[in-house]
Amino acid sequence: MPKPAAHAFAATRAEFNTASGKTGRYFSLPRLAEAYPNVARMPVSLRIVLESVLRNCDGRKVTREHVEQLANWKPVAERVDEIPFVVARVVLQDFTGVPLLADLAAMRNVAADLGKDPKTIEPLVPVDLVVDHSVMIDHYGSNQALDLNMKLEFERNRERYEFMKWGMQAFDTFGVVPPGFGIVHQVNLEYLARGVHRNKAGVYYPDSLVGTDSHTTMINGIGVVAWGVGGIEAEAGMLGQPVYFLTPDVVGFELTGQLREGVTATDLVLTVTELLRRHKVVGKFVEFFGEGTESLSVPDRATIANMAPEYGATMGFFPVDAKTVDYFRGTGRTDAEIEAFEAYWRAQQMFGIPKKGELDYSAVVSLDLGTVAPSLAGPKRPQDRIEITQLSSRFAELFSKPIADNGFNQPADKLAQTFRTDSGLEIRNGDVLIAAITSCTNTSNPGVLLAAGLLARKAVEAGLVVQPHIKTSLAPGSRIVTEYLRKAGLLPYLEKLGFNVAAYGCTTCIGNAGDLAPELNKVIQDNDLVCAAVLSGNRNFEARIHPNLKANFLASPPLVVAYAIAGNVTRDLMTQPVGIGSGGRPVYLGDIWPTSDEVYQLMKYAMDPKAFKANYDKVAREPGKLWDAIQGVHGQVYDWPRSTYIARPPFFEHFTMQPPPLEAGVKGARIMALFGDSITTDHISPAGSFKETTPAGKFLIENGVAKADFNSYGARRGNHEVMMRGTFANVRVKNLMLPARPDGSRDEGGYTLKDGEKTTIYEAAMAYIAEGTPTVVFAGEEYGTGSSRDWAAKGTLLLGIKAVVARSFERIHRSNLIGMGVLPLQFKSGVSWETLGLTGSEVIDIALADDIRPQGDASMTITRPDGSTQAVPLTLRIDTAIEVDYYRHGGILPFVLRQLLAA
Repeated sequence: MPKPAAHAFAATRAEFNTASGKTGRYFSLPRLAEAYPNVARMPVSLRIVLESVLRNCDGRKVTREHVEQLANWKPVAERVDEIPFVVARVVLQDFTGVPLLADLAAMRNVAADLGKDPKTIEPLVPVDLVVDHSVMIDHYGSNQALDLNMKLEFERNRERYEFMKWGMQAFDTFGVVPPGFGIVHQVNLEYLARGVHRNKAGVYYPDSLVGTDSHTTMINGIGVVAWGVGGIEAEAGMLGQPVYFLTPDVVGFELTGQLREGVTATDLVLTVTELLRRHKVVGKFVEFFGEGTESLSVPDRATIANMAPEYGATMGFFPVDAKTVDYFRGTGRTDAEIEAFEAYWRAQQMFGIPKKGELDYSAVVSLDLGTVAPSLAGPKRPQDRIEITQLSSRFAELFSKPIADNGFNQPADKLAQTFRTDSGLEIRNGDVLIAAITSCTNTSNPGVLLAAGLLARKAVEAGLVVQPHIKTSLAPGSRIVTEYLRKAGLLPYLEKLGFNVAAYGCTTCIGNAGDLAPELNKVIQDNDLVCAAVLSGNRNFEARIHPNLKANFLASPPLVVAYAIAGNVTRDLMTQPVGIGSGGRPVYLGDIWPTSDEVYQLMKYAMDPKAFKANYDKVAREPGKLWDAIQGVHGQVYDWPRSTYIARPPFFEHFTMQPPPLEAGVKGARIMALFGDSITTDHISPAGSFKETTPAGKFLIENGVAKADFNSYGARRGNHEVMMRGTFANVRVKNLMLPARPDGSRDEGGYTLKDGEKTTIYEAAMAYIAEGTPTVVFAGEEYGTGSSRDWAAKGTLLLGIKAVVARSFERIHRSNLIGMGVLPLQFKSGVSWETLGLTGSEVIDIALADDIRPQGDASMTITRPDGSTQAVPLTLRIDTAIEVDYYRHGGILPFVLRQLLAA
């Protein structure tokens, strides 16, 4: 930190006093507002970013101009200024954390090869990796499920965990929360978040972070500015680079009124997601205010903040207030921490939920909480909300609608037919085959989990059961959940319905549902059935939950239990019985739905400071015998033992201290794929299981790995050989280059046409690379929505794809493409690959200006098979000046490595 006299805004240094009379130093935004009056009416979220810019103003990476530009923020203006945001820490989950650690290890190899000190490569801010994405639901419905699933997890992931242990001893600021403690975002909320930090100079500053998971935004629920980035950006952030982003619009979201009886936080967040998707908040901050916001509990706020990626915003932010302080106290933070936390925010004049008219927003959206109704979302996207009264009719409607209209293209009369498995089990379309209480979104919220337990108790007492072929699971976001469900006396009732604790991790929501029984898979595939999963998750994209389940619905935990009992989504739970109970009596949802008072009476079990402290003290002291048994190699440079899980990444091959000459554009490229709208990172880089007939499966078989040991794409992200073969390999992705069948349907999966012949995208890519031919991908709206998945960009690069041309991009994926040196280009309004009549047989040339400018113009020339050409203007989606530098260096990783080694 610069000496006080050197700081450009030394006059903003001030002191605050805690309730016990202790003194803290800080950079005062109220003092800054004396010179820049706009600051006093800026949204709270933006003021927190401003504090970081102010505090880190060093005249180099962060300049006086940066402070002034942000301090003069106007609610409505052209957004051209770039903010260098220095975060307090970085959080990783293991699927994205392992490849990030592999990149750092490879950087150390480069340093050693160049005769530099490997310790030059060292995170400059605290980095915490929480292992939560690995565990799968192989076992369920028994009290042994948790232990059996964890043992399998350690067997499958031993090589990955050995690598993590190497990282723990090699890097001074790198820590790991071992498997079995919980989901990264709940662990972050309950344990890692400190509220405010104090540096070596004694200066206090707000907690802030970026995380390598899009649902990092959950922490916004306690007033922490944070969002998800790709591991590519996170690496740069932890190695001293600010996180750069364009000055955002901030949309104020006013909540009024109160939720009605029987309406859950899940219903609210699905409504918020639908509403904000309509308002198009991609790339914007959303900040909640108003009396309705003030009435929400902190877990409810965190639930809404969690799903910011689903409504498209960078953040869904809730300011700090008395309820935040109570939450910190209830989760076992120390008195000293809580005292400093409250005093700091009061000194900055940012304590409390803003009232209407107090702050200036770019736009305001309002919602009366009293209008929210019980809902689900699906069957393919989280923003497609369906009120529970309409689910059965909506499913019937979609059943026979064309694929292009989000339907399933099935004959209507097939809906009522019954199909038998080999053992005689009767299966119908709409049957619920997976019912999972899962995901960071809801398992952090004691209100909805206690509601699920209460519903289970009433259902069991009424004589209701769940059929044993339905794969039920309870995967809490932390061990605290199990403890309060047990103390409240509800866990035994969940267990009687098959919802035994099966894991502490993301499980079904991330695609780790485990497989269905073979006879179920067979009857689905043989008869092309549309069966369902109901989960309390946040993502339900095609083939994410299970490759054979086409209809996936997001719902609150109590509704997950209810639909598990009902067994089919065509049953209207508002007019038909959930099931038949004791004595043949029909039992309706209203008979078993818990009241708000019943939930409230049990909330005392959920906020026990001693329980939180005792649980998280075990992270370092008693992580468990399975973790203790993992032995990692030692040393500052990794030696890359042979492994199909971890391999030295190829991104630094032929590295030189000076970047090679820039090829400004793409020449003579062939088209790899033509995609429609809403191609997600799950489509581009799936995380779930894969078959032995896929390129990735064939690679593992060739390397002596049995099919039973494949694990998942997500678990193998540390090996580029697997991941590049899995790029564009989702079983539901549709490359529209492939010819349509007479009924309008097309082949699904990672295929393309090369020289008129159908082949896998991986095999075509290798052939093009061997020929020296670059390739490009075309797409529609919202390309790259979904998880912040690095391998969606890394795999694209390794397949030789030089550019992606789309109608619009999701924020994180666009930046990840640049981070890997792949050009993102956007069609001008009204233009698409369809309007241009592309078929995939054309040759593409893309030219950039010699002087590359952010969001400048580019030109694409299409050469058709008959020799005719067409020039098409495009917008270059390199959005900021620093991204120009990244592209010139071949990506963010070589850019940062050159900086570190030069220093």
